[in-house]
Amino acid sequence: MNARIAAAARPLAALVLAAAIISLVLIALGASPVAVAADLWQGAFGNWLATTDTLVKATPLVFTGLAIAIAFQGSLWNIGADGQLIIGAMAAGALGTALGGWPHPLAIIAMLTAGAAGGASWGGLAGWLRARREVNEVISTIMLNFVAAQVLSWAVHGPLMEPSHALPQSVVIAPSAQLAFYFEPSRLNLGMTVALLFTVVCHLGLFHSAAGFELRALGRNRRASAFFGIPIRRLTVLAMALSGALAGLGGAVQVSAITHRLFETMSPGWGYEAIAVALVARLNPLAIVPAAIVFGALDNGSQAMQRADAVSPVLVNVIQGMVIMILIAFDAMATTGMRTALFGLAGDARPSADAVAGAGDA
Repeated sequence: MNARIAAAARPLAALVLAAAIISLVLIALGASPVAVAADLWQGAFGNWLATTDTLVKATPLVFTGLAIAIAFQGSLWNIGADGQLIIGAMAAGALGTALGGWPHPLAIIAMLTAGAAGGASWGGLAGWLRARREVNEVISTIMLNFVAAQVLSWAVHGPLMEPSHALPQSVVIAPSAQLAFYFEPSRLNLGMTVALLFTVVCHLGLFHSAAGFELRALGRNRRASAFFGIPIRRLTVLAMALSGALAGLGGAVQVSAITHRLFETMSPGWGYEAIAVALVARLNPLAIVPAAIVFGALDNGSQAMQRADAVSPVLVNVIQGMVIMILIAFDAMATTGMRTALFGLAGDARPSADAVAGAGDA
């Protein structure tokens, strides 16, 4: 129980430590950490519109965070959620222009299905390369991010470009395919509700199903999983496809609810930021929602921070990077402590390779 409490407290401790370090940097620069924090909060939650805009910014982070968490639980290092989101957005945006005569619920379902299918194909491709050709998924997913960005650029300059050819963007999707705003002029929409629904589905699937158990077993020990008959190759492809589908859903929701068309820069880097979200959430789907809101608040409040305090919004990226580094340091210390307790080591003594391998295979 104490170990679980310590593990749950690490993300909060990492945020606090990162904030303390940033405060020292701000003091050195002549800025007031209290004033910067107050302006950051005001920009993120200062009024109704700011709060809803924070939720809007957090929505794609929930989808991509879930995508990262599912893959990482199986020790599949999917760095390609950004590309999968882009392909999902492209599939949804291309289909959305042809749904003018459809009933609104069916058009929305078709948009989301197209986005999930697009993302699943992109993630599944990386999974197939890993399962059948032993291609490192870190390399393949990063490369596929660049391919997706170039495909989107080609599409909005070519076959999907608006008829006037004035701007590199697609035609607006049909009104029947657009998720309506609630409490206008806020941009709050059904997208966050869809994200919450899939958060619950992912949690149940990961921790209360046989497939979820197999995926987590794969993540803990690949060799032992193969020994006990878990279909490693098939599970690898399916997990990466599911991860891509979740990211693609995020792209479809963004097109349907916010942009209503495709642009050359559909994602500002949500897939990369989602890695931080998933790590802060400890790969727990239910914890991804508050983690995404925290990062959405940082993104949303950074503009107010820049206006009021003349502090660059890039500082937010520094905070995110520091949180990841601190979490990694905490985990390294925890792992060292666990090994010390397990093997009865002291000082700089280390277990032999055979001992570690034996403990891992147990």
